[in-house]
Amino acid sequence: MVLGASAMVVGLLSAAALLGGFRLNLTPSEPLGLWRIETPTEAIAVGDLVFVCPPLTPLFEEARGRLYLARGLCPGGVAPLIKAVAALPGQHVEIGDVVRIDGKRLPSSRLRQSDGAGRPLTPFAGGIVPPGTLYLHSPFASSYDSRYFGPIPETGLLGFARPVLTVDP
Repeated sequence: MVLGASAMVVGLLSAAALLGGFRLNLTPSEPLGLWRIETPTEAIAVGDLVFVCPPLTPLFEEARGRLYLARGLCPGGVAPLIKAVAALPGQHVEIGDVVRIDGKRLPSSRLRQSDGAGRPLTPFAGGIVPPGTLYLHSPFASSYDSRYFGPIPETGLLGFARPVLTVDP
């Protein structure tokens, strides 16, 4: 009886959190904890922290298989990514040992040759960020971000990521 009631309370709280735009971040790409998705009231800008659903592509299917993506409610059954916007359409991204955007080094952007399991990582080729896409970044060294998957469609944008109750890992 108590177990059933507890499960029901957890279920109701989870539903309320989802409907209220709250998400739990359990990845070290950004501080761990409770975040809220806020609908943008202005244009997305470089530096904005956002939640975005990744597109259903073979690259993200592979990422899901490698367990880079948590389970969630985005298409494909993955959780939204929480990343900073590092470049907008029209900006030039250069990939080398580090990322440069319009010639300026992006802090904390060193590329890794392999993931934590020793599997090779293929970097994004670089180039001009196409219209309708965002180039996303996380300062966490092992983050799976646009260094590897390139710009992603802004149609997957859920909104700004605002911390509610978080801790740095």
